[in-house]
Amino acid sequence: MYETFFQLQKKPFELIPDPDFIYLSRSHKKALTYLDYGIRERVGFILLTGEVGSGKTTIIRDLLNKRYERVVLAKIFNTRVNSEQLLAMINDDFGLPVAGKDKISLLRELNDFLLEQYALGNHPMLIIDEAQNLAADLLEEIRMLSNLESAHGKLLQIVLVGQPELRETLARPELLQLRQRISINCHLKALSLDEMSEYIEHRMTVAGNKEALSFPPGTLDLVYQFSRGIPRLVNIICDFLMLSAFAEESTVASVEMARDVLGDLEFEQHFWGDGKTGTRPAAEAAARPAGGAEDERLSTALSEVCATLALLREDFNTHVSRVDSEVAQLGRSVEGLGAALEQIREQAVQESNVEGGFVRRLFGSGAANANK
Repeated sequence: MYETFFQLQKKPFELIPDPDFIYLSRSHKKALTYLDYGIRERVGFILLTGEVGSGKTTIIRDLLNKRYERVVLAKIFNTRVNSEQLLAMINDDFGLPVAGKDKISLLRELNDFLLEQYALGNHPMLIIDEAQNLAADLLEEIRMLSNLESAHGKLLQIVLVGQPELRETLARPELLQLRQRISINCHLKALSLDEMSEYIEHRMTVAGNKEALSFPPGTLDLVYQFSRGIPRLVNIICDFLMLSAFAEESTVASVEMARDVLGDLEFEQHFWGDGKTGTRPAAEAAARPAGGAEDERLSTALSEVCATLALLREDFNTHVSRVDSEVAQLGRSVEGLGAALEQIREQAVQESNVEGGFVRRLFGSGAANANK
């Protein structure tokens, strides 16, 4: 509708997960690298989580566009099913007949198919999106699928994709075996304020005009405050800002325009409304029409506080990740030291036996015992 006015080739803020628009924040780049490595190295289980709208599906679609050699893919997106239905959906996506088959037949045919693909040199991979909907017993059954193996390795690689609730389910004691099999573990974080600014510019560039709409700093603060750095919500706000600017025949998304859009959308209530963050009063104050210099100053101060808290949260998460990595490295070093000590001990025992044998041959068993 507004593409011609802004000299765009296509809309920059569509909600469809389009890999052409993929923007790699630090968190997204890390996840993409880990997932690519996991698929190429054929690790068993891969876990990708993130908030609703954080870009999980876009990441997966970008990976699938890489067209991995000899990967045979099955994708499951409907996870509100029972055990037999899930198995039938997996077989069906692999191209196996499922009509009239019971669970035992489905499992046997899946195993035969995986063995056949293994013999052909292919690598079957199963991606389960929206996996946070799977109950613990279904996740355990999925783990059992990873037991399908040849004499030389696993027959099926499994990628679980879901919202943070999936991690809560996986933390249950009965899923310990599944947790231990997850080799690649990624979580997509929300964008920082700077990343969100780059994200908006990136999408307008891909759409054909990097300078289609100007976002003053105050507007960016409001967009960040209400979206909390979630890409899908950034898209919703920016799409309405472009529509509003088009209606006013302007190429600048002013702070007043942003307040109007956010107020019209009842954004905080409609898209969050969980009461978890305690930001609603601040958001409502920010979306209120400008009533004076005091309101403007308060709005700006709140935006800065929100941005600072987001940066502190990101730094804290980075610090925790670094500490986890260092602890893991220390653990590996301790294991290596233990192995070296064990080797030294075994070598000492062998040398002692050799020495005892030599003394025994020369002076008899009494001398050997005395030597000990």
